[in-house]
Amino acid sequence: MIESSAVNVDAEPNVRTARRRDPKMDCDAFASNRDVASPAEPESQTLISPPRTLYAEDLAVGDIWTTEMRQVTADDVQEFANLTGDHTALHGDQGAESPYGKPIAHGLLGLSILAGLGTNHPKASTLAFVSVEDWRFVAPVFLGDRVQARNEIVEIEPHGRRAVKVRWLRQLVNEAGSVVQEGYFVTLVASKARGRKKPR
Repeated sequence: MIESSAVNVDAEPNVRTARRRDPKMDCDAFASNRDVASPAEPESQTLISPPRTLYAEDLAVGDIWTTEMRQVTADDVQEFANLTGDHTALHGDQGAESPYGKPIAHGLLGLSILAGLGTNHPKASTLAFVSVEDWRFVAPVFLGDRVQARNEIVEIEPHGRRAVKVRWLRQLVNEAGSVVQEGYFVTLVASKARGRKKPR
């Protein structure tokens, strides 16, 4: 279980945070069939998660982490376009002529930013990244938007003797509190037994 203490997030906007909620609550983010950006679920309690690496035994269904904000810049979009070769007009100056009225970031850039933000939120003893499931691009991310990742454990099941398979609900949330992307990541997380070095 996570050992945590309550904090005022407004006073420390860049802290790594987590909270634990009732695992009986419905964790299916898509039950409402949202088609537009909608507010993320309000957090009833926010906790600081420990900076140490978390193993399988430290995790529980209902654990939630929220990352710091990150601004999406024109340089981010240009570098992503150069890296991938995706120079679609929507992401450049011609985006102003699109239905959005201004350039938007690549959807996969948003997904990549979310993955990066979540690397240490929490800092889990990840063995492997298994899959991305049911990913939805709910609303555009505009240049200059500030976004953060919200990571929730929705399922944990055994995987061999020294690991568990963890299903995470991952959401990219903008500064207005609206979910712009969401879906599930599945990872393998090591147990403490695997993390210990065998004596010689």
